Amino acid sequence: MAQIFDRSSNALARMSLVLTGLIVIALGVTLDQLQRSPWVTRQGQRPDQPVPFSHKHHVQGLGLQCQYCHVSVEKSSYAGIPPTKTCMNCHAQIWTNASLLEPVRKSWATGESLVWTKVHDLPDYVYFNHSIHVNKGLGCASCHGRVDLMPLMYEQNTLQMEWCLNCHRDPAKNLRPANQVYNMAWEGPSSEKPVWCAVNGEQAGKPTAQSVNCVTKEPGSAGSPASAHEDSPELGGAMMAMTAMTPASMPPVQLSYTKFTSQRDLGKYLIDHYKIRKPNELSSCEVCHR
Repeated sequence: MAQIFDRSSNALARMSLVLTGLIVIALGVTLDQLQRSPWVTRQGQRPDQPVPFSHKHHVQGLGLQCQYCHVSVEKSSYAGIPPTKTCMNCHAQIWTNASLLEPVRKSWATGESLVWTKVHDLPDYVYFNHSIHVNKGLGCASCHGRVDLMPLMYEQNTLQMEWCLNCHRDPAKNLRPANQVYNMAWEGPSSEKPVWCAVNGEQAGKPTAQSVNCVTKEPGSAGSPASAHEDSPELGGAMMAMTAMTPASMPPVQLSYTKFTSQRDLGKYLIDHYKIRKPNELSSCEVCHR
């Protein structure tokens, strides 16, 4: 019987198998890079908004605190979008005729809310709670970037699951004292700029992060206040109240401060005292997926 295939067909078959494998690998790599690309994650994109609100102007220029607009960030799963009234608290008196703010004035006059385009938009099946992250010492800039330097808001991080898991596997690199959560310029301690922390005692109903008192001046040194609470007005006020209720015969409570010169060491310290669960304790998918 005559031979149907030429001898070279074996080589062609092998080459076709190798080529098919390479194509499959290349397609997989391409799809992987595509799903991580800004086209999918929307990193760096500045969506059109009804009003081109500048965080840089309001935060860095005017010194507004995050909580002034995002009032529920410490007690709710949502940071909250400010109502038109929040804008009109100032703009009823300044820039009253600016064409740029016409949508705000119209919203105030008609009672219809401004329809903002959500920049940090998670899938509906993802449950993210702002309050637990803020009250556990995670700074705004860790997720949202340097908002105080953004003329127009954009998404700095991917917000994909792998990005969230990288933080949960190693939260020490992002944790900071509770009184520095809203400090956009926080860089962590260093040998040139150490941080001293002490545990002030836990109280029922108070976030664990607020039980740790951290200062940037060595306690007891020249220029450091006696209470060593210049970086934490809330804790300072609480200590003053406690001192007022303490009998004069009792000596004031002396906190034992620990010095930190690296973010890694500070983070490990805060993980223990903030009572942050370890990765192996987050075994339920319902923690993030509802």
